[in-house]
Amino acid sequence: MQTRTIGIIMTVIGIIMLLYNSFNYVTTEKVVDLGPIQVNKEVNHPLEWSPIIGVILAVIGVVLILRKNK
Repeated sequence: MQTRTIGIIMTVIGIIMLLYNSFNYVTTEKVVDLGPIQVNKEVNHPLEWSPIIGVILAVIGVVLILRKNK
């Protein structure tokens, strides 16, 4: 990949990380299993990151876009 392409990808990911600071995904766990009776529990797993990471990715991406290829 060229440096410019990597820079564009990093900038887009950085902007998305600034707009969305976290997301959740849900898993199902079996709590009770008594023959035909089953009790399941849905568990939320939040995934969060700092907006500073998004800023850093966006800045590095812009630097890579503006940098001249050798």
